[in-house]
Amino acid sequence: MAKYMEKGVVLSQKKLCGGIYDLVLQTEHIAAESRPGQFVSLYSSDEAHLLPRPISLCGIDREKCTIRLVYRVVGYGTKEFSGLEPGDRVKLVGPLGNGFTLSDKKALVVGGGIGIPPMLETAKALAFSGMKREDIQIVLGYRDICFLKEEFEQYGTVTVATEDGSTGTKGNVLDAIGAYKLQGDVIYSCGPAPMLRALKAYAKEQGMECYLSLEERMACGIGACLGCVCKSKDVDHHSYVNNKRVCADGPVFHAEEVEL
Repeated sequence: MAKYMEKGVVLSQKKLCGGIYDLVLQTEHIAAESRPGQFVSLYSSDEAHLLPRPISLCGIDREKCTIRLVYRVVGYGTKEFSGLEPGDRVKLVGPLGNGFTLSDKKALVVGGGIGIPPMLETAKALAFSGMKREDIQIVLGYRDICFLKEEFEQYGTVTVATEDGSTGTKGNVLDAIGAYKLQGDVIYSCGPAPMLRALKAYAKEQGMECYLSLEERMACGIGACLGCVCKSKDVDHHSYVNNKRVCADGPVFHAEEVEL
């Protein structure tokens, strides 16, 4: 799949809550080539910080050639990006990674924390494929403050879990799935490793297909440095050990491909 180095133009940016920002970029080629589950890498304007920051695609508009990035400020790079204003330009490369392979099977779309944004475009793609609303069950896990929930409601039935119990089920996404007896044939998910580990075990127990989008610190973002490997069932043809490169072989894996 083609990758492009571009200077994206900022169309809009707003703060959603806490340290979470919503950025829309105009691109030349990236939006047209992107699909749910992929990511882009953004570069800092400070040449002292050479490595790009990977950010998942929350939204893709191929007609308008725009991508939407919802991200959390966690360090120097994302702090800089949070100051971008309309008309500013930012260097980026993408689309990167493999994305989700979607089917028409009854789906559980599960996102946790900052793994929630990429599941929005995934839910949208399922809905636009012609699936019935009741066949798209969306489960979102938050620490406390909910974001993007109303947008997810356009594409399926939304169930929420919060750690503090302020909204929805108190606990995690599996607590919500159990509380509402949610069912499906396939799981699409992104979030922290403990959540993905639990979903993998649950899917195996229930005899469900399961796809996991792994969150991992990345350096190059294109598979060259081996800085974001995870343990895999099979030997990797690139490194000749039981590893997979999250940035290049993933970030989406069939659950049985990887060890968490």
